[in-house]
Amino acid sequence: MKSAISTLFSFKNLNLHHSPFSPSHVRSSIDHSKSITPALYHSINNNNYINFNRRFKFHTAIRPIMASSFKPEQARAPPALPSPAPPVTKFKIGLCQLLVTADKERNIAHARKAIEEAAGKGAKLVVLPEIWNSPYSNDSFPVYAEEIDAGSDASPSTAMLSEVASLFNITIVGGSIPERSGDRLYNTCCVFDTEGKLIAKHRKIHLFDIDIPGKITFMESKTLTAGESPTIVDTEVGRIGIGICYDIRFQELAMIYAARGAHLICYPGAFNMTTGPLHWELLQRARAVDNQLYVATCSPARDVGAGYVAWGHSTLVGPFGEILATTEHKQDIIIAEIDYSIIELRRTSLPLTKQRRGDLYQLVDIQRLNSQS
Repeated sequence: MKSAISTLFSFKNLNLHHSPFSPSHVRSSIDHSKSITPALYHSINNNNYINFNRRFKFHTAIRPIMASSFKPEQARAPPALPSPAPPVTKFKIGLCQLLVTADKERNIAHARKAIEEAAGKGAKLVVLPEIWNSPYSNDSFPVYAEEIDAGSDASPSTAMLSEVASLFNITIVGGSIPERSGDRLYNTCCVFDTEGKLIAKHRKIHLFDIDIPGKITFMESKTLTAGESPTIVDTEVGRIGIGICYDIRFQELAMIYAARGAHLICYPGAFNMTTGPLHWELLQRARAVDNQLYVATCSPARDVGAGYVAWGHSTLVGPFGEILATTEHKQDIIIAEIDYSIIELRRTSLPLTKQRRGDLYQLVDIQRLNSQS
């Protein structure tokens, strides 16, 4: 009878989510010197914990498992870096959802006009879409590709970005363009500081190779080469991680950026009419809430006559997974505010970094680890 009552208490009446005692602790800690009466049995069945605790004693030596035994600091290797104090706490971001044509010069002029408009509305950070100077196709990538490292004459798209960043004293995450480097092509995002200097270049790490029967087939690897490095950069508007479109599907990259102290991850991207409705918003919110930081995405506007039809819906997501600003599929410029103080608020309310189980799992940042050896 005593054993039966012990089991009843341990599994039926004990709220394990709020108790420091495990079932095995409870069973081994009950003082059976008291007899089990029908009245006591009834009180247990009715969750009368006060009555029950008066009749049974728990060993005072029992303690909750301490969080330190979970080794949260070891869940990241090397250990995660704290986010640095950003140069600004609040600022406006501009997401320029552009309609892309087959006319490269027109695309460049159009992008410049959109950036100027966003800056005129107070944006200190402006983000452009993926492949904004070229149609999105394997046939177009080699034709529209630019030699970014060769300078302005060989790369009119990035020359424009550099000029307008300096002119308006803004930071630009320049979407992406096809880049030629030697005999290879890349899908590349360039970041420019407020003086117009190229401070980071991210080559798309995960190539968009998919085949959904009856829906869409696309193989970027037919023409493009995958990048080999995550990209995180300190700017006048905080520490920013960069991903391009398909990169957003790989949570490990976002986790690495968070572990390197990012405040914001920018993903220029061109999801399509098959995956866009299902996954575009879902992935943005997941990357933001998992890592408790801001996520900004910028898509081309939808052109139903194009060979590749973009979903659109450029968006800013907050560190709680909330949609702060978004648009539909047409050409548009989104202006929204980022407040980095919210990051600390969310991380204090949900202290995930202190609750990770380094004794069970670990994310390894290979690049940082190798740099320390």
